[in-house]
Amino acid sequence: MGRAGKALGLILKNYGINQNQLAIAMSIDRSSISRWIAETREPSAESVLEIRDALETLDTAAAAEFTRLYWGKDELSE
Repeated sequence: MGRAGKALGLILKNYGINQNQLAIAMSIDRSSISRWIAETREPSAESVLEIRDALETLDTAAAAEFTRLYWGKDELSE
């Protein structure tokens, strides 16, 4: 458990994106993001895709890095 949370925490820190910005971009409560980063909850597969999409709207480099860290490649194969 925690792969998404670890990747997300690192991305937010390295790209200067705060939890509230991401929550707004995802249209969710900030507490969900906080729990993912604290690794008390793991995001669903759907939420991981939503994280990537929200990061894309905030910073394309952050989205690419999240994808690389989480999936082990630069872009998600669709």
